[in-house]
Amino acid sequence: MASTNSWTLEITSPVAAPRLFRAAVMDWHTLAPKLASHVVASAHIVQGDARVGSVRQFNFTSAMPFGYMKERLEFLDADKFECKSTLVEGGGIGVAIETATSHIKVEPTADGGSVVKVDSTYKLLPGVEVKDEIAKAKESVTAIFKAAEAYLVANPDAYN
Repeated sequence: MASTNSWTLEITSPVAAPRLFRAAVMDWHTLAPKLASHVVASAHIVQGDARVGSVRQFNFTSAMPFGYMKERLEFLDADKFECKSTLVEGGGIGVAIETATSHIKVEPTADGGSVVKVDSTYKLLPGVEVKDEIAKAKESVTAIFKAAEAYLVANPDAYN
């Protein structure tokens, strides 16, 4: 029988929540091929207009164990810097994972920076065991936000 599992992650950043959310979450399909070209070969919206129900596809380089993934935006509150997405194709779906969702919230901090809170829930296919995949997933998510952070620090007028 498949089991449902989850993991959480918090990442602190000196970048303001609105900028980090727009760059690392809402527009990551545009920035990823530029900022993480060693991992993301290309990315684009394949359905919709970046609102709830939209689907984005990320095509990966050989640095990843799978060629691509598609995610559907299930929930978005841009004013509260919060969204939820579901993996709908690729990225281990049908191979090791039955379902996977991520909930991301970027919260402002008193010093003008932010804290990114990620909750990921996934259901493995029967017989599949997770070894170091959770650590790798956390590293990947952290790398996304740190790449966006570095870009935003270097480009203070971007995503204002």
